[in-house]
Amino acid sequence: MAGEAKYQGAYPQLVTKIIASYLSHHNVAPEQIPELIHSVHRTIDDLGKPVEPLRAPVPAVPLRRSVQRDAVICLECGWRGKMLRRHISTRHGLTGEQYLKHWGLPSDHPLTAPAYSEQRSSLAKELGLGRGGRQAAPAVRAAPAAATPPRRRGRPRSAARAARDGV
Repeated sequence: MAGEAKYQGAYPQLVTKIIASYLSHHNVAPEQIPELIHSVHRTIDDLGKPVEPLRAPVPAVPLRRSVQRDAVICLECGWRGKMLRRHISTRHGLTGEQYLKHWGLPSDHPLTAPAYSEQRSSLAKELGLGRGGRQAAPAVRAAPAAATPPRRRGRPRSAARAARDGV
């Protein structure tokens, strides 16, 4: 009788249906059934109550130390490397934008080590990539192209068809 007074309310039939359905599809030891009943009652009791706010995430390293000259450090786990983008996508399943939003970082927060970015930038400039690298090339090619007719693209035509079309 003490157990019946404990769970009085408008939902005992609902709890019974939920537990019966769960037990028909799962193997549960008899000792676990009272805890299952209590868990379902507790869950239904909490349905109308406000949810506790989530705590702010605690970074693995202080934010000021997360960006160093030669490396960037992941705030989720403390991993240290030159680029964070691949690490956070494979290890944590986040995009760069999601990572920045999750930690409340500005959109210009670096996900690549500054020294590595400078190294890649200087290499690209040496190879002529970026601004002005492609503008000089067409001027050199323009002179020989005017002397010869443009070459046809694609598969060559058969001899009979070329003779008939006059090409």
